[in-house]
Amino acid sequence: MREVDVIGVRVEMPSNQPIVLLREVAGDRYLPIWIGAVEATAIAFAQQGVVPPRPLTHDLMKDVLEATGAPLAEVRITEVRDNVFYAVLVFDSGAEVSARPSDSIALALRTGTRIVVDEEVLAEAGLAVPAEQEDEVERFREFLDQVTPEDFEAPEEQ
Repeated sequence: MREVDVIGVRVEMPSNQPIVLLREVAGDRYLPIWIGAVEATAIAFAQQGVVPPRPLTHDLMKDVLEATGAPLAEVRITEVRDNVFYAVLVFDSGAEVSARPSDSIALALRTGTRIVVDEEVLAEAGLAVPAEQEDEVERFREFLDQVTPEDFEAPEEQ
């Protein structure tokens, strides 16, 4: 198992499908996982520290775990079959519960729980980005965050 960080949620074009992007803590591989819009919002809210006026499902799960004294020890992304990812919630008691990776990640971000990915999953679905290209990827992301459609308009001829 390899520990990963949650880089963030992006929208894959042209399908407009949300992706959560994970990165190896001690390595150069990224793991994109296609997720639903609701889960993408839940992950983004957790990363941005957004607290809704009423608890969302993942906030409720966190509150239930705290109220029952059942801390989450680890989130494991265990396999990928036919492009579908599988995860397991591992509790301090040793109990394990099957879950979708998107829900697991949203809960892990709320509870401060580490996320790990099976080495075989990273080997099959991970994307290696060499360190020298990572700076270029980051500069491109910053450019995309700041560019507007008007930046691509042709100047008016005089």
